[in-house]
Amino acid sequence: MKPTTQKRFAALLLLSALALCLSAAAQQSAPSSAQRLQSYDLSREVSLIGAVVKFDPASATPPMGAHVLLQTSSGQVDVHIGSAQLLKVNHFELNPGDSVRIVGEPLVLGDATYFAARIVQKGAQAIAVRNSKGFLTTPASAMSQAQVDALRGVR
Repeated sequence: MKPTTQKRFAALLLLSALALCLSAAAQQSAPSSAQRLQSYDLSREVSLIGAVVKFDPASATPPMGAHVLLQTSSGQVDVHIGSAQLLKVNHFELNPGDSVRIVGEPLVLGDATYFAARIVQKGAQAIAVRNSKGFLTTPASAMSQAQVDALRGVR
């Protein structure tokens, strides 16, 4: 090769490598919609209104915990509501036919999408099953200190 051709080839190779690096960086900076749906975001919250078809306090369907199958105007939705114990501590029951309003958002877990509830409301009673960051609330957070002490065996 002639020296001029070698310089042009080297410059072309360098520009090609630079272009590939820039496109790779651009791809990394924009998360896919599936990646965005892996974390809870209050700006994506929606309300579901419907009737309870089935309540399962310990579902084997991920994510683990209590699930409610809700019949909405657009079909049935599997809703993860966290801990059945939290509902029990708050004297909150979900029975087939109950009309409920659920505030939350769809999230991705592996290849599946589920609806993550943050607030479950039945009539005038509402319970927060997740905080505003999407973390599940615990039964202990809904208990009085006397109830916590009773569970621990403290008098």
